[in-house]
Order: sequence, then structure tokens, then C-alpha cells
Amino acid sequence: MGFLSESDKNEILEMFKELDRPVKIINFTQSLECTYCRETRQILEEVAELSDKIQLEVLNYLENKEKAEQYGIENQIPAIIFEGEKDYGIRYFGIPSGYEFSTLIEDIIMVSKRDSGLKRETKESLSLLANPVHIRVFVTPTCPYCPSAAITAHKMAFESDKIKAEVYESIEFPFMAQKYGVYGVPKVVINEKVSFEGALPEEMFLEYVLKAVK
Repeated sequence: MGFLSESDKNEILEMFKELDRPVKIINFTQSLECTYCRETRQILEEVAELSDKIQLEVLNYLENKEKAEQYGIENQIPAIIFEGEKDYGIRYFGIPSGYEFSTLIEDIIMVSKRDSGLKRETKESLSLLANPVHIRVFVTPTCPYCPSAAITAHKMAFESDKIKAEVYESIEFPFMAQKYGVYGVPKVVINEKVSFEGALPEEMFLEYVLKAVK
């Protein structure tokens, strides 16, 4: 049985009319000790079938550890990476289901259009970053506000080579959630020292990023 209904597919096909350039999705997976690896792969396969602009590469984590290390993947399985001409530092860890399915679709469209969609002022501020920024966003599939935080982080990673943005489905990665004190979602942690909860407007999100690099 498929993950997507016919109406889902029709809706996505309509959205995918915006796709412009090729998108490569890399999925690191494994068959053992991974709760949602199979389902995550199924979702990605069904979505990839809806456009010839999407190329899906599924890699077994245990058999491709060297490549996983190149992408900074360390046991965060299932892992999803979005690429165009390059690796933009966009990562999604866990199953993109529930409300988070929209994050998957928006990431694909953004990378295909090669445009973050951020405001001009935000782009200008990010272009001036001199130091690396590591953003971690913790989400759950049942949180309606989480995609906003996840997508904003991914937009910023797309916009700046200095930024790496990782989204974690916190229930699948309890160790990470505990480490970063996640008691409510979305929770955003930047460079290990600045954090906030909630889906903030782009301008306020940017303020936290700039605060983290001061």
C-alpha cells in the first residue's frame, strides 16, 4: 500500500510544476535497528516518481560509512540530504511525515528553483557571515508550527555556504532531544549556545543567527 493517496499525488504534481532544475535526494538508510527507515524510503520513492527532475539515491549506511562521514552523518538514520549543483548543508533526520511532509516538498521546490525565497535584507545579512553557523531544529510530525522553523533553517543553509541546518524528528532521536533540552517543539539551537522555542518570523530567526556568531 502506498503512502500517498491519488489526491495527494495530484496536489504534489501541481506544486511540482514549479520545479526548474534537477534535485538530488540522498537517503542514508539501514534495514536493522531503524524504526522508520523503510517508511522514509517509501515516502521518498513515491515523491521522486512524481517528477523526472528528482533523482533519488538510496545508500545503506553500514555499507557506505565513508560516504556518510563525508556528509557528516553519524548514526542519524534515516538521513535525507538535498543537493543541486552542490551540497547546501541541508539535512533532515527522521521520517518526514505528518506536518513535516510539507518540509520535504518545500525543500525539493526550493532546491529545484535554486532560490531560498528569503527576503533581500536577510540574504544580504547572511552574505556577510564570516564564521560557520550550525543550526539544529527539533520537530515532531504532529506539530503544526514545526515546518516553518525547519524550512527557515533550510532556506538559510541554502543561502549561505557558512550555514549547515539539520532538522531532527525528536521522538526518533531521544538522545539528541535530551542533550539539547527539548521539552517543546519546534526548538532551535544555533552553534550550541543560542536557542529558542517556537516558529519565529524570518527577521527574528536571523537575529538569533547573528547573535550566535558574535
